[in-house]
Amino acid sequence: MTQRLTTTAIYFGLAVVSASAAVVLSFTALATQFDNNIYDFLFRLAPAPRVQAPVSLLVFDERTFKDHGGVRNLRSTLADALERIAPAKPAAVAVDITLTDPMDAAEDARLAAAFSRTPKLVLACEMTADGSAWQDPAPVFLPHVAALGHVSTLPGPYDNVNRRITLERVSSRTRRWALSLEALRLLRNERDILSTPADVSVGKVVIRSRWDEGRPLRVRFVEDSIPTVSIDDILAGKDASALGGRVVFVGITATSAVPDRMFTPLSRLSPMPGMEIHAQAFQTMQAGLFLDDVPLSLSVLLALCSALLAAAALAFVRGWKAWAAVMALLAAVHVLPYLAMTRGLVLAAFAPVTATWFATLACASYRYFFVRRRLDVSEATTARYQQAFHFVAHEMRTPLTAIQGSSELMTRYNLPEPKRKELGMMINAESKRLARMITTFLDVEKLTAGQMELRRSDFHVQELVDTCYQRALPLADRKQIRVTSELPEDLELNADRELMEYALYNLMTNAIKYSAPETDVVVSGRREDARVTISVQDHGMGMDAAEVKSLFRKFYRTRRAEQSGETGTGIGLSIVHQIVEHHGGKIHVESEPGKGSTFTVILPATIH
Repeated sequence: MTQRLTTTAIYFGLAVVSASAAVVLSFTALATQFDNNIYDFLFRLAPAPRVQAPVSLLVFDERTFKDHGGVRNLRSTLADALERIAPAKPAAVAVDITLTDPMDAAEDARLAAAFSRTPKLVLACEMTADGSAWQDPAPVFLPHVAALGHVSTLPGPYDNVNRRITLERVSSRTRRWALSLEALRLLRNERDILSTPADVSVGKVVIRSRWDEGRPLRVRFVEDSIPTVSIDDILAGKDASALGGRVVFVGITATSAVPDRMFTPLSRLSPMPGMEIHAQAFQTMQAGLFLDDVPLSLSVLLALCSALLAAAALAFVRGWKAWAAVMALLAAVHVLPYLAMTRGLVLAAFAPVTATWFATLACASYRYFFVRRRLDVSEATTARYQQAFHFVAHEMRTPLTAIQGSSELMTRYNLPEPKRKELGMMINAESKRLARMITTFLDVEKLTAGQMELRRSDFHVQELVDTCYQRALPLADRKQIRVTSELPEDLELNADRELMEYALYNLMTNAIKYSAPETDVVVSGRREDARVTISVQDHGMGMDAAEVKSLFRKFYRTRRAEQSGETGTGIGLSIVHQIVEHHGGKIHVESEPGKGSTFTVILPATIH
């Protein structure tokens, strides 16, 4: 239960860290550009509905400048055009041309007269480059205007794409509303534009635009939605009645005259003229096609929730269902900004999308390594139990055979009492030996799993060698192998006696098994500082360097050992290696084919 809680806490901790990292990164330039690109893509994917707003464009295009004297005659040409459209009675006229500097007095007087006959006229004004003052139209024009509107736009950061305009700008304590907003006020016959810190109102039209954010308005650009009329056509006698009752934005679209163009989310190859951007802003407000930004707090909350859901799916769901849930969550997070856009909401996608991906990758990585670790543990456990099985088969065969043979003799034949007593004592001795083997086996298993402490005691190494010699004597006698010891009488060791007995006995019996008949096996030992060294030397078949490297690997047997005819599982030396390591020692081998081998165990004299 504790392990489960810990694992769950790790999953959710990774989710929180992922969400936090995503939120922090969302304030970077990379995240801003990402959100801008997603906004433009969704803007084209979910276009605004077609509307019939009362707005038209009256433009100075290339043809107008070519046929009417270019920029030099702009004011007189504008005066002619206004006089021609006046009978159509437009609802309002917004002139997106700065007329700050006085020009020819006669032309200015004529344009002022045209302005005087133009009802609900809005003229453009601009702020100086340093923001210290307004550049208003020349004084000769001011008496005839109904309002002044600024023509500032808000190019997007890092890409210069226009997505918004600013509704309000202030300079020298003088506030000016946007040209498009003033045109909307005049169309609706409203006296004032009302504002609060959170919104701007023109009659019943309420525009959510925060003062502390610079009064932005996201323009809902609608492609080919505003009729365009060339001034050249009007001056050539074209009927202007189509402009009646409409708000007419007058401006320059000819790039040879004024390069007043900006890219928008709808731009493909060519940017949009500034006057059309303002007309599109007017249409957005008039038709109520507003796009409201989702609050930052909600985006942060969504990032955290999506990261936690990804973590929960990987923590509590198993198999393919977990990955299906994660994929569904990722799809939902990617689709959510589109659904928000279709409902007039702009959701910054970077934080929730990145948080979900970060959490998925982090939790999936943890899950992979966690499962992998559990698999490794499981495989190690399986290997230990396989080792246990082979240990039982290998080490317990001899006492079981003795017990079985002795019991058959006692039951099948009418043996003399002394012989029966001898066999009974053998059965008892082999039973005790088998019990010790089982105990040793269990101890080795516990040591391998790290679940057992050594039962330390002080004993003479010579006594240990004598005990192992008595057990190995029958095997040595059959091959007429002499086993001798060269040990100091006072050589002592502090260790687990039973485990050390098993290790030394295994080394001695291996030396006897793989030595030629009538050879010697020598057990020697010495003390060097705080270490005790015990060596078992034989004159057997020996091994090459490659075989020595793999000698202590489980179930490994050398080619010569397999060809010798001696039975074995390749597990004994692996257990010896574990016993020595658990005592804080090490074992190494010196061997040469045909010249025998020497196994040397180096142990600390006292195990701490």
